[in-house]
Amino acid sequence: MLEALVCPQTQGLLEYDAARQELVSRRARLAFPIREGIPIMLVDEARQLE
Repeated sequence: MLEALVCPQTQGLLEYDAARQELVSRRARLAFPIREGIPIMLVDEARQLE
């Protein structure tokens, strides 16, 4: 399923972080949360990476 999802900002690949339950876009420096098994692919809901 991860292969079908891309970052909504860059259209780039995402990495799955199982420990934090997030999909990470290194290029956009954003981490998108996964809540109750559903990825929330909204930039406004994403966490900024340092």
